[in-house]
Amino acid sequence: MPATRDNLGFLLAKALQRWNELLAAGFRRGGFPQVRPAYGSVLLPLFEEDGLRLSELAARSRLSKQAMTTLVRTLEARRLIVRRPDPDDGRAARVYLTPRARRFQATAEQVLATLDRRVEQRLSRDRLNALRDAVKTLMTLGDEPPGSKGNGL
Repeated sequence: MPATRDNLGFLLAKALQRWNELLAAGFRRGGFPQVRPAYGSVLLPLFEEDGLRLSELAARSRLSKQAMTTLVRTLEARRLIVRRPDPDDGRAARVYLTPRARRFQATAEQVLATLDRRVEQRLSRDRLNALRDAVKTLMTLGDEPPGSKGNGL
């Protein structure tokens, strides 16, 4: 087996690919075949706080404003979100969930909880919690200030 198959980045990418396949299947079963896992970059922050500006959505999702704009347009076309003028700044817009997206939220939460239970059955609760902690740490990789022990990777 080539060494790249044991590379952490490769393994994480393949795990994410499988996770997204399972999410999409769960969304279809829940009656939302049009919702893709990638939409989570827009929907999850809005589930936590509706009415965010596009720039805030991009920052919370760690996406460029251009990538977020593309996703927002797609979700608008699928009637999952709407943009409305920002009452505090006429130049800006805020993004809001539609009633359809609110209905999807319950399905998404159920699918995610089911996947968590499946992983816990395979790993154990302690190992699942350790995995969560490790992934959260990896998500901050490269966020260290210059000159720190993180080496900027």
